[in-house]
Amino acid sequence: MRHSIPVCWLQTSHTSQSSSVCFPAGMEVTAQERQQVEEQVEQLLSGQGSEVSLCDVGLELSKPATLRKNVTYIVCGVIFNDQEEVLMVQEAKPDCYKQWYLPAGRVEVGESLQEALRREVKEEAGFDCQPITLLLIQEQGPQWIRFIFLARITGGSIKTLTAADQESLQASWWDRQSPLALRGRDILRLIEYGLRYHRNPWHPASLPLDLSCRHIVQRVLLVFVGADKRIWILLIRAPGPHLPTAAALKTHAVTWGANMVVQEALPASYYDHDVNTLGVISLQHNGRQHGRTDGVCFNTLVALAPDRPQRDEDGLEVEWPAPAAPPPVENPRYVWMEVQEPALRDKLLQETEKPSLFPIQSLY
Repeated sequence: MRHSIPVCWLQTSHTSQSSSVCFPAGMEVTAQERQQVEEQVEQLLSGQGSEVSLCDVGLELSKPATLRKNVTYIVCGVIFNDQEEVLMVQEAKPDCYKQWYLPAGRVEVGESLQEALRREVKEEAGFDCQPITLLLIQEQGPQWIRFIFLARITGGSIKTLTAADQESLQASWWDRQSPLALRGRDILRLIEYGLRYHRNPWHPASLPLDLSCRHIVQRVLLVFVGADKRIWILLIRAPGPHLPTAAALKTHAVTWGANMVVQEALPASYYDHDVNTLGVISLQHNGRQHGRTDGVCFNTLVALAPDRPQRDEDGLEVEWPAPAAPPPVENPRYVWMEVQEPALRDKLLQETEKPSLFPIQSLY
């Protein structure tokens, strides 16, 4: 069920003790509730978001995101010309003087992520640009997150040495082959991601949605695929069946939220299953009100699958039969819901087999 409010507020639901009673998959979801959840999931997969009005897991261990205090966001732009040369800037900072890097920098208070990218490209390279899509997210927990965009030039002129300042010395197009003193080789992977998408996009263009959130959270679309391609989604029951949302903890990767959800819902099955965040469907950020809307919501697709040996003692591949149903829920806060809508089921199956999502990588 979607909850829309002007500014995100988050409220901790009281965590129930794990019950010894197991709840069968699909129990206590009415036809109307199923339809509402399936509509929400379809909207999510189409690139739409929804306000975060509840944080179901981990909020008591999290603090509101506040730029310059407990979170740092970095934006980075990958921009190609018609010859597939990539835009680079020469650093002016003393610790990396004259070395080359992609246009990048910190998001300032009151900025959206796209505004920050446009500012950094203008300051460091002299060009106006238009973000095309998010390519990749890298994180070291919620305290440091880098958002890598593919963008295109829309105006301006390349920065030369005559315009050198504290932001950069100059900008140049790099053919990716000629020797160049790089500030860090980490950007080679980012350039490769950008080139792959530039040549053959593998996910729909996705830019941050202008929806506010106070904390850094992971909204978890957790699916389980069973026999005969049946598919279930894990839901929180109250105040109405909805996808779980988990707060990011500074001691863990942002996507650890999915693990917290599974640990709480299925404690006896947790260590027998893999919790795999397949990618980010969409991202929500506003940033207009310092300390109140600096948070980010990552809408993610997560697969839960039995953790079984892939090979036998002789090194031969083992094929396991698909389980008939997901592991039973042990916490009354949660419920499995089997997807009935054929088109949605097919879409989820396709995404679990070959995700068309942008990745989130932990640098821990």
